[in-house]
Amino acid sequence: MTVRSFLLASLASLGLSQAAFAHFQLIYSPDTIIEAPVELPLKLVFWHPFENGHVMDMGEPLEFYAVHRGETIDLKDRLAPITFTGTGNSAAAYDATVPVKRSGDYVLVLVPAPYYEESEDIYIQQITKSYLNRNEMPTDWTEPQGLKTEIVPLNKPTNVVTGSTFTGRVLSNGEPVAGAEIEVEYIAAAPDMESNKTLAPTSAPMPGGPLVAVSDDAGYFTFGIPKSGFWGFAALGSGPETEFEGKELSQDAVIWIRAWDME
Repeated sequence: MTVRSFLLASLASLGLSQAAFAHFQLIYSPDTIIEAPVELPLKLVFWHPFENGHVMDMGEPLEFYAVHRGETIDLKDRLAPITFTGTGNSAAAYDATVPVKRSGDYVLVLVPAPYYEESEDIYIQQITKSYLNRNEMPTDWTEPQGLKTEIVPLNKPTNVVTGSTFTGRVLSNGEPVAGAEIEVEYIAAAPDMESNKTLAPTSAPMPGGPLVAVSDDAGYFTFGIPKSGFWGFAALGSGPETEFEGKELSQDAVIWIRAWDME
């Protein structure tokens, strides 16, 4: 059991809400299927988008890049600090752009600076991937990116069908992670790309606390997708690094996918 899992269980035993622990790092664009060449705007926000809750301050990312046809496109010089406002507070976040030119997949990778969560007295680092595609040509989405920890999709992440399932595999230094606790998140309140504020939520979190899956002995997990939109999966403490600046570190793997209703 990870430190965060233990803290969640302790809170539950006291009858306290676990919702505040569903931290999720976003790499967000409302457009994931691209037709024409574009400098695509992005939002990087550390937030609770299912409950439209608290926004956390982001430090300057350690790495931010896209992988396209196996080649890395460094995006750090495209980052611009912003203030993002949720329903209850404002916090430091980032704008960015990614050049989407040739056909194929664009795997967006963010390695954020560790965030100190005072209520848990630990650091959290959510190494995050999201996906874009131009012209329906598959090129990169099936490949691991060699991250310290990551979730590799087994379904094409830009067009999962609502009512079907999504399967991912949790890796740490390229090796499968058995028994990883995976929190599941939905972007019920999307970021407004113009105002740097939240839009009105389209649904509310389920009762009973965060949605959770657990990886099997080979690192695989499967989740049924009940609603169209953006779904996130965070494997808590799946990374190899467990300490930062003398405190516990939860090094998490995060992946975002896009689900669509059938016409």
